[in-house]
Parts: sequence; C-alpha cells; structure tokens
Amino acid sequence: MRAFAALCLSLPGLCLPFAACPDAAADPGLFFIDHVAWVDTPDGPSLHVFPAQAGRDAPVDEQSAAWAEVLRLAPEADTPGMREQFDCHQGFAKNKASWNLEPWRPPVDMVTMLASACNPGKQERPQT
Repeated sequence: MRAFAALCLSLPGLCLPFAACPDAAADPGLFFIDHVAWVDTPDGPSLHVFPAQAGRDAPVDEQSAAWAEVLRLAPEADTPGMREQFDCHQGFAKNKASWNLEPWRPPVDMVTMLASACNPGKQERPQT
C-alpha cells in the first residue's frame, strides 16, 4: 500500500535519501495520478489521464484508490464505462503517455474491453 509515503518529508522537493518517495504531482494530495485534462476531439470529449509512476505500477487492489483520484480531479468522469476504461488502461496499457477515457464509448464487459484495446465502440484516433 502507501505506507512508505510517510517516510518523505513534507517540504517541496525534499525526500530523505533512503526513502522511497512518490512522484511529485501538481496537487500534493495525489499519489497515483499526476494530472488530467479534458480534450475536445472529433469523436467527442476525452479525458486524458496522466498517471504518476505509482499509478502505472499500482496493483489491481489499488485501482479504486487511483480511480478516486481521477474523480477528485474530474468528478464529471463518473459515467458508465469510464471506470472500466481506466481499469483496462491501468492494467494493460500502462506505458501510454496518457490514458484517454471517453464518456461516449459504450459500457462493455472486460473481454470486449480487452479485445478493443481499451477503446470499445471505435478505435482511438492517432495523436497528431
């Protein structure tokens, strides 16, 4: 879990040399998510989630805590299918620069989610 975070001093940018410190985030209360940004795309709105390293490395049993951070930053993301997209990205697309979640995508079961590479309904457009 997050027990090691207590080893970090609360002074900005200063950690004890022997401590494992979480990534710095825009909001000091965040651990798993660095920041999020809503983007307008030709297909509709897209929430770009930029995970901290701890978010990329989080085990499945901490996905709920990571999702709670997303909702703290973007409460309007709490719509059908968004959590499932998040879980898919966190589990199977960890190394993408951002995890793009779209509220217009249909809610689907995990098998369909995986078969669609976390983008049910329509493949993700390439970034330009």
